[in-house]
Amino acid sequence: MPVMSRRDVIAGVSAIGAATCLAGCASRSTAIDPAYLRQSVRYDTREKPGTIVVDPSNHFLYQVEEGGGAVRYGVGVGGEGFGWSGVATVHDKQEWPDWYPTADILARKPEIRSAMVELRSGMGMPGGPQNPLGARALYLWQGSKETLYRIHGTNEPGTMRKSVSASCIRMVNEDVVDLYETTRIGTKVVVLSAGVG
Repeated sequence: MPVMSRRDVIAGVSAIGAATCLAGCASRSTAIDPAYLRQSVRYDTREKPGTIVVDPSNHFLYQVEEGGGAVRYGVGVGGEGFGWSGVATVHDKQEWPDWYPTADILARKPEIRSAMVELRSGMGMPGGPQNPLGARALYLWQGSKETLYRIHGTNEPGTMRKSVSASCIRMVNEDVVDLYETTRIGTKVVVLSAGVG
């Protein structure tokens, strides 16, 4: 009988729950180049297992594993190719997060206002399948300061490998659920500069 990895066990246990919570969301196969689907790859790095490395230039996110490998996910990044790089930690994780669009987003897309309601932290869009943050979000901080960047899902899977989001790292919902389940609070996240591949 083959030995199952921790990821295999988690994937099996959470498959039914993920399928249920994602019912009604766009499927991962919709308009996604197969090169950007989740897969195990060889990945040479000095980072410790568990570390997340984001390569915005190539539109990949790597979750480092033991033995020189990683799980690679395709991602979409910010409209300018992603404007922030550095080292952060996962400070918080949320399922079906609420979204509070910034003033500049509202200026560019005033139609969003019609979907906003009063939430616990002000006017925003409640979490759910229609929310641009998708099924899960991981919030990135540096020390005691929020970077305002996050890794989150999307209800637009066709935007993978593109530079269109509001400066965040977006993943198809099935992939962000997988990453969420295997990432702990305090996990190190390395975001490479846009010119580094």
